Amino acid sequence: SRRLCRSTMSAQEQQQAQPPLPAAAAPSEAAELDAASRYEAVVPHWFYCKVTDSRERWIPFSTQDSERLEEAHGSGRDKEDLVVPTSGGRYDVHLKKRQRVAVYWEEEVSEVRRCTWFYKGDKDNKYIPYSETFSKELEEAYMIAVTLDEWKKKLESPSREIIILHNPKLMVHYHPVATSDDWGSTPTEQGRPRTVKRGVENIAAEIPNGEPLQIDHLVFVVHGIGPACDIRFRSIIQCVNDFRNVSLSMLQAHFKKAQEQQQIGRVEFLPVNWHSSLHSTGVDVDLERITLPSINRLRHFINDTILDVFFYNSSTYCQTIVDTVASEMNRLYQLFLQRNPLFKGGVSIAGHSLGSLILFDLLTNQKAAPEEDEHSEEGSRTTSSNRGIEEVKEILKKLELSEYCDVFEKEKMDRQALFLCTEKNLKEMGIPLGPRMKILHYISSKTEMQCRAEPGSPLQRDPDSTDDGRNCQYRDVGLGQVSANYPQLNYKPTIFFAFGSPIGMFLTVRGVKRINPNYSLPTCKGFFNIFHPFDPVAYRIEPMIVPDLEFEPMLLPHHKGRKRMHLGKVKGSPSPPALCSCCSPQPDTDPSCLSELKEGLTRMSVDLKNNLLGSLRVAWQSFTRAPLPAVEAASTDAEAEAEAGVEKQPDTKPDETPAAVKEEASLVNVGRLNGGNRIDYVLQEKPIESFNEYLFALQGHLCYWESEDTVLLVLKEIYQTQGITLDQPLPGSQ
Repeated sequence: SRRLCRSTMSAQEQQQAQPPLPAAAAPSEAAELDAASRYEAVVPHWFYCKVTDSRERWIPFSTQDSERLEEAHGSGRDKEDLVVPTSGGRYDVHLKKRQRVAVYWEEEVSEVRRCTWFYKGDKDNKYIPYSETFSKELEEAYMIAVTLDEWKKKLESPSREIIILHNPKLMVHYHPVATSDDWGSTPTEQGRPRTVKRGVENIAAEIPNGEPLQIDHLVFVVHGIGPACDIRFRSIIQCVNDFRNVSLSMLQAHFKKAQEQQQIGRVEFLPVNWHSSLHSTGVDVDLERITLPSINRLRHFINDTILDVFFYNSSTYCQTIVDTVASEMNRLYQLFLQRNPLFKGGVSIAGHSLGSLILFDLLTNQKAAPEEDEHSEEGSRTTSSNRGIEEVKEILKKLELSEYCDVFEKEKMDRQALFLCTEKNLKEMGIPLGPRMKILHYISSKTEMQCRAEPGSPLQRDPDSTDDGRNCQYRDVGLGQVSANYPQLNYKPTIFFAFGSPIGMFLTVRGVKRINPNYSLPTCKGFFNIFHPFDPVAYRIEPMIVPDLEFEPMLLPHHKGRKRMHLGKVKGSPSPPALCSCCSPQPDTDPSCLSELKEGLTRMSVDLKNNLLGSLRVAWQSFTRAPLPAVEAASTDAEAEAEAGVEKQPDTKPDETPAAVKEEASLVNVGRLNGGNRIDYVLQEKPIESFNEYLFALQGHLCYWESEDTVLLVLKEIYQTQGITLDQPLPGSQ
C-alpha cells in the first residue's frame, strides 16, 4: 500500500526539488495561494483506453456520456453489473467491470476509467490518467494541503514513484528512483519530471458534446474487397466511424434550422463485415498450400484482397458471401430495433466497391410483394401462383414430359421460374438428360420468338442482333449472376447508395447490354451511383439505360457551395476538357481553393513521410513515365485549352451556358431505377488531385469515407424522403 509522507521535507530537498521562482512572480503566487485556500472537489470525467499497435491512447467520453456514467456511478449501483449505453448506443459500459464493449460488431474490450488526475512526460502527446485508486490518494493529499495550507508534500508509491505537490499550480511526478538513489541522489537527478494536472479542464482535452439521441434513419454499410477499406489500411468499422462523424458535422452545418426546431436528430451508420466470415471457411489454408514462396507479401496481399472478386464469382463462396451480408444486416436490424424500440424511421443500404455489387445482386433478387398490400393481394398472388404452376404442367404435357409434373410442382416452379432455369438447375432437380434437352430447347425457342415478335417487351431485340437470342436489347439484370440462393431482407430499403461501384462493368461482362428504362429494384425505389472521377474501379450506370444519348453525370456540389479548381477534364464524361460543367470557377481569385490546395499538399507530404505510398512507388513510376508523343500532344492541347478557357472567361457570359448545361443534364430521362431521377453522381476532384490522375487513382477509390460532398448527398436524399431540405440549396444541386 502507498503511504503519504506528511512530514515537511528538508530545506535541501525543497531547494533541489522546487525550481526557483522569479522575484516578480512572488506577489501573484501568493495571491493564487490565497485564492486556492478553499478546497473544491474535483469534477471527474470518464475515459476509455484504445490500444492501437500496442500503444495505449486514452480517449474521453463525450460530455453527455460522461455525465450519464457519473450519474450511474453516484447512484451506488455500480456494485451491481450496471450497463450504461454510450457512443450513441453502439457501445455498452459495464460499470462494475470498468469495461467498454461493442454492441453491433466484434471488437477488443476497452478499459474504462473515472479520471480526476493526469500526468504527461516530455515525449507524451497527451495526458494520461492515473488509476482511480491512486487518483483518490492524490486528491486526499491535495485536500489536506489546501485545507491546512501546508504544501511541499509528497506522495510515494511502492514503486518509489514520487509526486510532489508544490502548490495548486505546480505539481510534478518523478520517475521511479534508480538504484543509484542509495548513494544519495535526489528525485531531481532522475531526469525531467512529468507534469501533473488535476481535473480534465486543465489538460486541454478535446471532449465532444455527444450525439443527438433521436435516430431518424438507419444505414447499413457494406465494404469491398479485403479487410482494409482506405489508404491507411483501416477496417470498415473505423471508416464508417469517420463517415458518421462527417455526417454529424454536415447536419450541424446544413440542417441547422431543422435541428433547432427539433425536426431531426441524426442518421445512424452501421458497418457490415463479410470478409472475416469468408476467410474463416478454411480457404486461406488451401490457398497457402498452393501459393508460391517468392514475393511473399504481394502474394499474401492478393490472396487476402484481390481474390475476393473471384470468390464472389464462385457459386460456392458467392453463397457464403450473400448469406453473410444478408444475415448480418438482418441481425443488426433486429438488434437495433431491440435497443431502439421507439425507432420509426426507414432503412437504407450503402456499398463500397465489390460491396455495392453484392447489395445490387441481393436487391435484384428480393420479392416485390409490399407488406402494406399483403392482405389485399394475398388471394390474387395465390391464384397467380397456382395459374403459373398449371402453365408449367401444360408445357410439360406438350413436350410429353407429364411424368415430371410432380417434380416441378414440388419445387414451386411457375412459368417465369422455368424460363430462368439453367441446365444445372434441371440436373439438380433430377431431370434426365433427354428431358433436360427438350426443356432447354423449348425455353430457347420461346425466348427467341419473344425477342422477334414483341418490340416493346423487356426482351426487345437489337436490330443488328443475330438469331441466337443472345443480343436482345434488354436482358434481365439478373442475367449471368452466379447461381446462388439469394436470401430475403427483413425490411425494404429506402435508398441504395453505391460508392466507387463496378456494377455497370459486371452487368456488361455478364451479358446485360441494356437496362430496361422501366426496370426498378423490386423493394428499393432509390439508387445513387456515386464515384470519384479518378476512381479506377467505378463505372457508370446511366449509359446502359440511355445508350443513344451522350451526357455527363451529375456533378456533386461542394459542401461549402463553391467550385473546386479543376485543372483537367471532368472524368466519366465524353465531353471535351472543361473547367467545370455547372459554373465558371475563378481559381486565381478564390482563396478557399488555394487554401484547399495548400491543405492537400500538406496532407500529401505527411502521407509520403509516413511511407504510406512507398510500396506503390514503382507502380506509379511506370504509370507516370513520359507518355507517347500523341498522348503528350493531346495533353498539352488540353492544358492550353483549359488555360485559354480561364483567360477568356471575362468575355463569356457566365450564366447562360452553365445554366443550360445543368438544365439539360438534369432533364435527361434515365428510367425508373432511381424513381425517374438521375443515378450517376461524380465528385469534384480536389486541386492537388488534378496534377496527376494516376498518382491519385487509388486514393480516388478510397476517398468516400471522409468525403463531405458524398456524405451531404446521402443526408440530403435521406431527409428529402421525410420532407426536410437543406437550409440553403447548394449551387449545381439537382
